[in-house]
Amino acid sequence: MWNERYNEAEYVFGTEPNDFLKAQFARIPAGGRVLCLAEGEGRNAVFLAEQGYQATAMDLSEVGLNKAIKLAIERGVDITTQVADLADYQFGMGQWDGIVSIWAHLPPKIRQYVHAQIVLALKPNGVLIVEAYTEDQLEMDAIGGPPDAQKERFSSLNNLQTELTELVQIIGTEKQRVISEGKRHQGLSAVVQFVGRKAL
Repeated sequence: MWNERYNEAEYVFGTEPNDFLKAQFARIPAGGRVLCLAEGEGRNAVFLAEQGYQATAMDLSEVGLNKAIKLAIERGVDITTQVADLADYQFGMGQWDGIVSIWAHLPPKIRQYVHAQIVLALKPNGVLIVEAYTEDQLEMDAIGGPPDAQKERFSSLNNLQTELTELVQIIGTEKQRVISEGKRHQGLSAVVQFVGRKAL
């Protein structure tokens, strides 16, 4: 599905970074290694590389990641890409100064696996940055988020707090905000935002 979605010249979510990431990225230790989950066409990883981070973009879609490489070349930065499935992705132990999860909507079992791996994979003082749609998105007129048939993929602050108890919460909020990211994310939307740090 995602290879088909990304298989066009246009960047379907745009080429600019997510607003929440742009506002919070500096919490990640400067120059560190950052893993971007379900990164698609690479806009967030490329932005982080422009800020001096060693950015790795992982995604299920080879087509999306090829566009990420193209964007990085156009912007004059280097990123690493990995074609992988979050259902069995090996995050490593204490490897990452930052992990970024923007619109990575997963079935509950996979989400719980991913959250457990994130805690182990972050270095001490490493930072997780998350933005995702909540189920309230189904009541909004905006474009974006899982369909009604996949309600279980929506995120919530309760899920994040429950599954990431080993991280120190810096930001945790559910809110409505206007999103404008390419043609696939548009309008007043219902989101959860979370930033957590692994203790020293």
